[in-house]
Amino acid sequence: MVAPSPAPRQVRLVLVRGDDPPLGVLPTFEVAVPWWPEMGPVVDGARERFGLDVTVLRLLEVDGPGVHGGGVTYLAEIDGDSTPDGVPLAPWTGRLVEHPRRMPWARAGGPAADLRWADDVLTAAGLARVAPARQVRSWNLSSLWALPLADETAAWLKAVPPFFAHEGAFLERLAGRPVPALLGHAGHRVLMAELPGSDRHDATPPELDRMIDLLIELQAESASDVPGLLALGLPDWRGPALSAAITALVERRAADTDLADLEVLRAFAADLPTRVAAVAACGLPDTLVHGDFHPGNVRGDADRLVLLDWGDCGVGHPLLDQAAFLGPTSAYASALHAHWHDRWREILPGSEPERAARLLAPVAAARQALIYQGFLDGIEPSEWPYHREDVPHWLQRTAALVRDEGGNLLRCSP
Repeated sequence: MVAPSPAPRQVRLVLVRGDDPPLGVLPTFEVAVPWWPEMGPVVDGARERFGLDVTVLRLLEVDGPGVHGGGVTYLAEIDGDSTPDGVPLAPWTGRLVEHPRRMPWARAGGPAADLRWADDVLTAAGLARVAPARQVRSWNLSSLWALPLADETAAWLKAVPPFFAHEGAFLERLAGRPVPALLGHAGHRVLMAELPGSDRHDATPPELDRMIDLLIELQAESASDVPGLLALGLPDWRGPALSAAITALVERRAADTDLADLEVLRAFAADLPTRVAAVAACGLPDTLVHGDFHPGNVRGDADRLVLLDWGDCGVGHPLLDQAAFLGPTSAYASALHAHWHDRWREILPGSEPERAARLLAPVAAARQALIYQGFLDGIEPSEWPYHREDVPHWLQRTAALVRDEGGNLLRCSP
């Protein structure tokens, strides 16, 4: 059965100018693209319907429990000389409350400051923006802008939260590898050159194999650079650190976890040292982990592929990256597994990647729960709807995978 398409967004924009009180709220308008962080269609809609140039700052509220589509209210800053004169603004009864975890780009004036920094970087590189910047995405995990350049390409400005702030230094360290070309970085800001091609959501099996090869090559190279990667601020997902964090998360979420699942999760957590030792015995090293490796985070064409979105990267077992990749490509999972494991055996003869992958399956799911809990801890409450269902989902998935093992995997031979 094909899943139904998400409903369009019914968008309301609460307008502000600088730090002044809200001017009011625009009439609701429909945006066909359902994904809440995608701001290009929202900005276009405000211009087409009301003649206003706006920058969307942040999510204020959503209608219903979904994670896309439906009624969505954003805070939007009026840009430049735009004026709401003649636009039927309604009073807004909500309140704008300061929060210490608000991202810089979610504040009035924040995106403009990011763009000024990017323009300075372009100038230093002998480049210049030739048209207004286009807001592409804004949510708690990133702000993304396209800056048109004279050669009909664009530079890409990305701003990220503190827990992703290592991305710029990481890209600088891996310059020349199949990662985005860096024009500059400072703090939470990264400016990158445009990449040719398209995002490879619909990649075919030969291309998927190439993606796996690129990642494994980076991981094999990076296995000797673990101290350097950790020094950049990449999180530590190696066995002991990850086990302790998962165990703490299971107890933290105990009150809102199904009792049967909680019993399974506690037993899983208690047995993590044994599982970690069994994984280590399979012979693959701790190294670079992309953290969100899937075809949509690869861009390119027939000649070249580049791995994107390294804000999620960390240090741990390389096969932790299988879970995110194999989900969207499940129709080819068996062949992709085989290719993935064959490549590691070529690099490390005598290693046992298949057994490591089986042992790691619930660990990888639990790591996903841990990552989403970190997002919730690092963002303001009005942004929680983006991630509110993810932690329980991945803990349930972890418990299901442990049950599927039947309690035998740690005791059986490969």
